[in-house]
Amino acid sequence: MNLCESGEAPGVADGRERGLDGCKPLQKGSAIVKNLGFGARTRGAAAAMVLAGSLMLGGSPALAQDADLSALTGSITSDGSSTVGPLTQAVSEEFIGSAPDVQISVDISGTGGGFERFCNGETDVQNASRAIKEEEAANCATNGVDWYEFEVAYDGITVVTNKENTWASCLTVDQLKQLWQKENPAMTWADLNPEWPADAVNLYGPGTDSGTFDFFVEAILGEDDIREDFNPSEDDNVLVSGVGGDVNALGYFGLAYYEANKDTLNAVAVDNSSGECVAPSPESVQDGTYAPLSRPLYLYVSADSLTRPEVQEFMRFYLENAAELAPEVGYVASPAEVYAADIEAFEADVAGTGTPDSQQVTATPAS
Repeated sequence: MNLCESGEAPGVADGRERGLDGCKPLQKGSAIVKNLGFGARTRGAAAAMVLAGSLMLGGSPALAQDADLSALTGSITSDGSSTVGPLTQAVSEEFIGSAPDVQISVDISGTGGGFERFCNGETDVQNASRAIKEEEAANCATNGVDWYEFEVAYDGITVVTNKENTWASCLTVDQLKQLWQKENPAMTWADLNPEWPADAVNLYGPGTDSGTFDFFVEAILGEDDIREDFNPSEDDNVLVSGVGGDVNALGYFGLAYYEANKDTLNAVAVDNSSGECVAPSPESVQDGTYAPLSRPLYLYVSADSLTRPEVQEFMRFYLENAAELAPEVGYVASPAEVYAADIEAFEADVAGTGTPDSQQVTATPAS
């Protein structure tokens, strides 16, 4: 694990005024962040899924909702998306305030890297900036890992430039495609607009293990391939530094990382062929006008892990507090009915009257 010079862990979020790149002391019961290298059960009034069958959860029964969390012990390991990581970190820090003897790690290895560990049974909770892929579900099935999916917030993938960039304040989806496509890409600002500088554009973006990468490619490039000569990193803080230090840079990552670094970065508005430039904001993400780069964020939990009291109570706490904590770390709360349906389904899961989402997906085990 990478540590700060003082021996502290690099926290993704810290306290009620949370930053995304600071260091925080390691304490008993603290949430620790490591920098490591189906559209399932989307719940809500418009997309509620009827749960059938039952899963009898072994182990200790769930604590009552008004139980003394300070009696909890154990550890919880999460991994996955650098986008969802800050929200899970914030929830973890609030949770351990009431459950100080529970150790929670929030590892960051990208959505794809996280699913690899999750489906190998190495983690309890998976942070994901996209839904699980068919091949990942098949890997889970091969390894006997059943899982539940919950929507926990919304995010807008934010296109950013250096603060000194005074020309590219709005880009069309077609211009973004020209920049990022593999075949005959735009190489300079002037290739996008002849009135802009003829300097080369230096691109920064998440690596291929990132769910943000997957979503951006699908939304902007569709079936086309992405160019390979960009600067990739699974760590969004590296992307922030890269763009912040290069006047000709352009990159993209989750809205929270822009909000935490807006003093050194510009957010680029996006015109999705409507003729209107829409900047990313909590309002434009929630109402869908920031298109096509708005997306839901997910949390997956292993069915086996959900037999443990500390995991049950952590998940209950997460779903009950995500709406309040999501805006604090730069994301947008999902609609109230989504959280209500999440909690209702979760309680059914814990009571043994729900079915894992993995059993509602047609996934052929990987050979």
